Amino acid sequence: MTTTPLRAPRTADHLDLLESHAIFILREVVAECERPVLLFSGGKDSAVLLHLALKAFAPQQLPFPVLHIDTGQNFPEVLRYRDEQAASLGVKLLVAKVQDSIDQDKVADPGPMGSRNRLQTVTLLDAINDNGFDAAFGGARRDEDKARAKERILSFRDGFGQWDPRRQRPELWQLYQGKVNPGEHLRAFPLSDWTELDIWQYIEREQMELPEIYFAHERDVLLRDDMWLAVGPFVEPRPGETVERRVVRFRTVGDANCTGAVDSPADTIAAIIEEIAIANVSERGATRADDRFSETAMEDRKREGYF
Repeated sequence: MTTTPLRAPRTADHLDLLESHAIFILREVVAECERPVLLFSGGKDSAVLLHLALKAFAPQQLPFPVLHIDTGQNFPEVLRYRDEQAASLGVKLLVAKVQDSIDQDKVADPGPMGSRNRLQTVTLLDAINDNGFDAAFGGARRDEDKARAKERILSFRDGFGQWDPRRQRPELWQLYQGKVNPGEHLRAFPLSDWTELDIWQYIEREQMELPEIYFAHERDVLLRDDMWLAVGPFVEPRPGETVERRVVRFRTVGDANCTGAVDSPADTIAAIIEEIAIANVSERGATRADDRFSETAMEDRKREGYF
């Protein structure tokens, strides 16, 4: 009689544990809520979140749509990636435009060079109300900002979409209370415990595609507020500013007029991981002008209904 040797079980690494927890959160919210939606901007975090969602519900189609709040000031490479991903993955993409909120006189037009980043809140809340969404998944991580570090994985918003940190529900031992009361909706953050390094290591392991601006490339930039801003339709040189051609990449992608690039030769995922491993400033803290407005800039926007 021959015996088959037993194989040693594969040890789960930290990415397996993060993935498992994120998938658990996605499934719990879908089981509890009637009309969820996933926020998808085309950035690395939302790309990972969408990838996890597809894994969570495979082999079925994604049981909810994805939504992009389009400020009209996005990098064209990111919009192209957004549309290509939605088409190739077969997911339903909804786009809510800040320009529509401006046209309806719900928010003031900041002008062609003014930032529309804060105006997203009105457009987001309208999209949630108009579609009857009772839950929205987002790719926010706690290591990005102090305000995000104090928010729970399930964040409940009142009838006005506002967040009150004093009314957060306890989440002991990863037990979540997902019941949504009348007039409320919740925001769910399955990537809360991930770091920027975790995101890139996961992207490498899963062989995911990303917009090309995350990788080193030559670009015309100018130095403003200690950040390299890409020259283009939403950023023009002011008196005294000089346009330079530099090799840069973007650590995060937001509006083109408030998202800075970093000097970097990292043109592969492996090189980016090596670079991020020694970074001591989060990507938002280093390259997002909208978060430098004040010490409480992010928390103020979250209280208003921002993601």
